[in-house]
Amino acid sequence: MTASARPATLDDLGVLHALYRGLQAEMSNLSDLWHLTDGLAEPVADSLRSAILDDASEVIIGLYGGHPFGFLLARVESVHPQGDGLCIGAIRLVYVEDGGREVGIGEAMRDLALTRLRSRGIRRFDAHVLPGHRLAKNFFEQGGFSARHIVMHHDDG
Repeated sequence: MTASARPATLDDLGVLHALYRGLQAEMSNLSDLWHLTDGLAEPVADSLRSAILDDASEVIIGLYGGHPFGFLLARVESVHPQGDGLCIGAIRLVYVEDGGREVGIGEAMRDLALTRLRSRGIRRFDAHVLPGHRLAKNFFEQGGFSARHIVMHHDDG
């Protein structure tokens, strides 16, 4: 069997929603703010539908042997006006279920997302990774990414 990826469609909403909940559970173990600041707005099904329909987003399904095991959500984001129209392709969410890791699904999704973003003229890319998520950091570094910004946080609660 081989790993592959394809753009998501509205027919994928059910599987995307289930995959997102897996991502949410994993990220919530790393950050109690993730679902409030980095995840999708509730209701998640509506956010996923909007992302699929949004021309500025790429929603990718990762497959292994034809079965969905992961998803990736990227957005085209504009910089400040002084950037003269510069846009960045930002990978906001990426998730592969435990049983599908280490077989190339993440790479297939990342590569397809970058290809699709490059076809729009995007040449700069960000990937959002939580501190402490070593596997995600390593995954993106292996794809040529490096840190350019770190967000520090303090909680009095």
